[in-house]
Amino acid sequence: QVVLYPTSNSPKSPDLHKMIVPKNSQDSDLKIKLAVRMDKPPHMKHCGYLYALGQKVWKRWKKRYFVLVQVSQYTFAMCSYREKKSEPQELMQLEGYTVDYTAPHTGLQGGRMFFNAVKEGDTVIFASDDEQDRILWVQAMYRATGQSYKPIPASQAQKMNPKGGNVNTEISPLYADRGQKHGMDEFISANPCKFDHASLFRLLQRQTLDHRLNDSYSCLGWFSPGQVFVLDEYCARYGVRGCHRHLCYLTELIEHSENGSVIDPTLLHYSFAFCASHVHGNRPDGIGTVSVEEKERFEEIKDRLSSLLENQISHFRYCFPFGRPEGALKATLSLLERVLMKDIATPIPAEEVKKVVRKCLEKAALINYTRLTEYAKIEETMNQATPARKLEEVLHLAELCIEVLQQNEEHHSEVRLNSILSRLQAFAWWPELLAEHAEKFLSLYSVDMDSALEAQPQDSWDSFPLFQLLNNALRNDTFLCNGKFHKHLQEIFVPMVIRYIDLMESSIAQSIHRGLEQESWQPVKSITNSLPNVALPKVPSLPLNLPQIPSFTTPTWMTSLYDSTNGSATSEDLFWKLDALQMFVFDLHWPEPEFASHLEQRLKLMATDMIEACVKRTRIAFELKLQKMNKTTDLRIPPSLCTMFNVLVDAKKQTAKLCILDGGQEQQYHSKIDDLIEETVKEIISLLVSKVVSVLEGVLSKLSRYDEGTFFSSLVSFTVKAAAKYVDVPKPGMDLADTYIMFVRQNQDILREKVNEEMYIEKLFDQWYSNSMKVICLWLADRLDVQLHIYQLKTLIKIVKKTYRDFRLQGVLEGTLNSKTYDTVHSRLTVEEATVSVTDGGGLQGITMKDSDEEE
Repeated sequence: QVVLYPTSNSPKSPDLHKMIVPKNSQDSDLKIKLAVRMDKPPHMKHCGYLYALGQKVWKRWKKRYFVLVQVSQYTFAMCSYREKKSEPQELMQLEGYTVDYTAPHTGLQGGRMFFNAVKEGDTVIFASDDEQDRILWVQAMYRATGQSYKPIPASQAQKMNPKGGNVNTEISPLYADRGQKHGMDEFISANPCKFDHASLFRLLQRQTLDHRLNDSYSCLGWFSPGQVFVLDEYCARYGVRGCHRHLCYLTELIEHSENGSVIDPTLLHYSFAFCASHVHGNRPDGIGTVSVEEKERFEEIKDRLSSLLENQISHFRYCFPFGRPEGALKATLSLLERVLMKDIATPIPAEEVKKVVRKCLEKAALINYTRLTEYAKIEETMNQATPARKLEEVLHLAELCIEVLQQNEEHHSEVRLNSILSRLQAFAWWPELLAEHAEKFLSLYSVDMDSALEAQPQDSWDSFPLFQLLNNALRNDTFLCNGKFHKHLQEIFVPMVIRYIDLMESSIAQSIHRGLEQESWQPVKSITNSLPNVALPKVPSLPLNLPQIPSFTTPTWMTSLYDSTNGSATSEDLFWKLDALQMFVFDLHWPEPEFASHLEQRLKLMATDMIEACVKRTRIAFELKLQKMNKTTDLRIPPSLCTMFNVLVDAKKQTAKLCILDGGQEQQYHSKIDDLIEETVKEIISLLVSKVVSVLEGVLSKLSRYDEGTFFSSLVSFTVKAAAKYVDVPKPGMDLADTYIMFVRQNQDILREKVNEEMYIEKLFDQWYSNSMKVICLWLADRLDVQLHIYQLKTLIKIVKKTYRDFRLQGVLEGTLNSKTYDTVHSRLTVEEATVSVTDGGGLQGITMKDSDEEE
């Protein structure tokens, strides 16, 4: 068998290895040639056997197996291992150590070539068995420690400088070539103690920051880890003061920020806090010194930083666009609070910080509005433009102002949100100051707005969209609603709204008066296609042109009128104007509750008065129209009467929306107009029923001619009997009954088709039927002791039966149809029919009071 001890440093070429043979074997010196290769782990930089002796680790001088391990990018460790163990027995981090060749140490048994690793308060001695192994170990440890001094073996140093001169004039041919290539050979060969490293470090840090900020990736002023390592190493090797380092860094960051570069406020805060801890002498580690020069520079930088931060807050929309970098605005406010502190231990009162920030935001309002007007080019057009053009520009500027305020709320309110969640409520005053900034911003806009509104002609209503735009934006803001600018806006538009409503009220009143005087009472179809484009009429008593109602949407109640016959042109125009005016005032969303309630109440009462006047005038027109109609069976209810009926129906529907207010006198006032409409409807139903019943009375008066004992009856009987001797005399026909029945049916159809309210139609038919039966009953009662003429009987039977059937088909209830009056009439006609059938052989020729479906 053969025992191998391979390492990653073992030769890869084949080699002879001695074999262990049994005791009785004849081959005592047996060897085998093997090639052994072991891969090197990625984190292992060197390995091998060394003797070691230290003060804290490896306290006994003995031979151990060492591995140089790279723990992280900049951290290395020397680890000793026992055989067959994967975990190190002891280890030592090389950070801060310096490795170098040493002379042999007497008194230590083992090892021929010595070197050591030295650190303040600790020294570790190493020894290897040959020179080459020592050189490899020293080079590996030199690279791991990152030390500025490169160890040189004594033999090589003697060859390079045989006269015993300065050994630092050259390092090695390789490093000499690199130094010449990059122009650094002068610095490499120079004595470090003869340089002003504070100035050199300032130059190094400035150029490093310039290179970093010119990178394609945004770094916000932060160094990369490699750059931080180089700067830390420079400070550690050449004793650059930490306070000086951060003062230089802070100066460079301020300069770049002033030149427009985006620097992280948190980074400024860190550097400032580090310098302040040195100046005020309260370093966390208890070790801190500051020179007089550094203290003076710190005060200058502090003033400069304060001016920078105030400038950034004044330009917060441009220094932190769209709230980026995230949290930068809050970090800037926090840094400003830190800079304003007199010393690092005494906090500054919140009111002082608030005062400074308030001043900055006042400047920000002027800056933002100035840039906005330059963008909108408002100054160029406001001086020479027409009033309409000025209003258009101010409206456009208002949209831009609202957009700016919304962006401030959306992108720069993280201070507010974070302060709510913050345990200390650090910037709870920020919303208040942001609201003051918005008020200042709007006050600058109000100057241009007032100028444009003053240029508008009197009684011009084109500025209402400006109020709606601004009011809708302000009324939903907790801080700006009913603020200084909002109240100023209301003060400007209150007289305009009142004046507008006054003129509209006069205009509508005049349109009712003129419209109903010239009204043809023709039904209006497809009203929504024409009415919204009709201009309001002029009022003769006012020396001005009344306004056109501004682009209202069609009222919701018109959607059902597209294909239906409705009221008159005047009434529909009235209802549309009232609804449009109320919707216009509602869309203003007046923010002050008292004035908004006053406007609503006034419009409701105005609608009530207008509808009341329309109802009364319609009632008068209905009666006049009815008086002109004849009382014969040729009477047909004209469409104009149905239109008047529909006007009242629509008025009742509109009062529920246009006139109602919740509670109090307004509710009672609405009840009065409702009662007025109901009474008017009852009156016109009574008038119409009286008119149609008068036709029946005319028919009955014609039948009265056939009463027994009258001159006309005797003359007719004598003439008929005398003529019957010579020719066949035709008996009286049913023309009178047929014309009346046709009159009833056609007028029922007209009312059913033209009138839009079913309930009123049923009331009218009930009253018509009841009154008709009463008239017939009274006519029969006057002839209680007289037998009816056969012609009278036949006509009445047909009229009564057809009337009963027709009104039943129209929906008159059984209780109304079979009233006592009808029963009396029915009984009388049945008795008369029975009498005629006994006395007159001819009978009634099939006309009977009995129910029959064959008779049509």
